[in-house]
Amino acid sequence: MNTPRTTLYRDKQNAKLMGVCSGIADYTGVNAFWVRLGFLAALFSGILSPIIIPIYFLAGLLLNKKPDYLYSEPEEQKYWQRVRQSPQRTAREVRSRFRDIDRRLAEVESYYVSSNPRLTAEIERLR
Repeated sequence: MNTPRTTLYRDKQNAKLMGVCSGIADYTGVNAFWVRLGFLAALFSGILSPIIIPIYFLAGLLLNKKPDYLYSEPEEQKYWQRVRQSPQRTAREVRSRFRDIDRRLAEVESYYVSSNPRLTAEIERLR
């Protein structure tokens, strides 16, 4: 499942330095402020500081820039973020929506196909 919408990109539109943190935020659906804050916390914690800056710049060099055409509307962006977070849950949600639509369509069909005295009387009155 490696489509353009499920790939990690640098987000240069919301970038502060190279767009890595904003790209991670876009990919995960987390606010960019919290991703940047987590990066700074990891940087100043002392445990990861020797490797966090080279990893950041390496990611900035290796990740592709996010294409402008990727999402046409905000709802589409939210949908793909949910797909990246949990594909199984998203598939269950889609199946559930289709089951609901199918159920409602079956109710409409049974209403018009079954004998409906009120509808029959209305049709007869219109003749």
